[in-house]
Amino acid sequence: MTGGARERDRWHPPLQLRRGSARWEDQRPTWRDAKPGVIAEALGRAIARPSGNWYVVGAGRDLAGPGPVGRTVAGAEVVLWRGSDGRRRAGPGVCPHLGAPLRGGSVRCSTLICHWHGLALDGSPFAGWEPYPVHDDGVLVWVRLDAVGGEEPLERPVVPDRPAPKRSLTAVHTAVGRCEPQDVVANRLDPWHGGWFHPYSFTDLTVVRTPGDRDGSESGSGDDGFAVDVSFKVAGRAVVPVRAVFTAPEPRTVVMRIADGEGAGSVVETHATPVTPAAGGPPRTAVVEAVVATSDRPGFALARASAPLLRPLMRAAARRLWRDDLAYAERRWRLRHDGRFPG
Repeated sequence: MTGGARERDRWHPPLQLRRGSARWEDQRPTWRDAKPGVIAEALGRAIARPSGNWYVVGAGRDLAGPGPVGRTVAGAEVVLWRGSDGRRRAGPGVCPHLGAPLRGGSVRCSTLICHWHGLALDGSPFAGWEPYPVHDDGVLVWVRLDAVGGEEPLERPVVPDRPAPKRSLTAVHTAVGRCEPQDVVANRLDPWHGGWFHPYSFTDLTVVRTPGDRDGSESGSGDDGFAVDVSFKVAGRAVVPVRAVFTAPEPRTVVMRIADGEGAGSVVETHATPVTPAAGGPPRTAVVEAVVATSDRPGFALARASAPLLRPLMRAAARRLWRDDLAYAERRWRLRHDGRFPG
């Protein structure tokens, strides 16, 4: 065995002790690097990519029951339920008879029954009610709304590559803010803010590649990703250093993938789903963030077995980040709306 192979096979602890100053004000300023034009161009390319009219409506785990469950996407009421065959069904959330909210109905033998007058829907077209295509990717549930999206439909949504379900631990957090999806996506396409805006979670952050750099250092990520060296804070001086790559595979999704370091292959998907219609006054957007973690370490099997205990902690960490990031996304929308956004 060569020396290099022995080095790779040698056990390394998952945590490292950070050296040097840990004071927030001692970080290197990143404002010169965070060029508004670079972020705006990355956002423009993301918005131009096809979505096939698919929208994330929630975590599969939250929609696991027979239903019905109601969601609103760009002002359109949507109802979802699960049949006895396990297959999900979706369609307009307004009863075609007299407009009752179908989310308040009941499911009997795979059939959704309206609670006003007992109209029954089995998921097939009926009296002007037309079903929506629905897709469960194993983590999230998507619904295709062609009238809302207005694009050429795709048979399936653009689902990012993820670790195998049997080797991963997942958690999904949802938050709603007064902004548009582009404000959420722009926030994620600005990796320079992590160490300054979230010092409780990140430190030693350096953006090592931006879209357009052609050094070929991140095989498979293409030229349209941001590569970042960053350390995740655990406790005290204990950190987990990684290299992460941010990409936007479709207009309302940004994916952070751990390319190197602890948990390589893990992803954090941020999906922005409009709640209000585009011209319906102050906008509201649902942020659905899915963490799909994996590790080659033997002890990760214990983490997966402890998923019911770990998921609330993972969601709490995402909630704290999005408390701050949604505040910024909301401010970005207000500045844009007032014509005062500097970018």
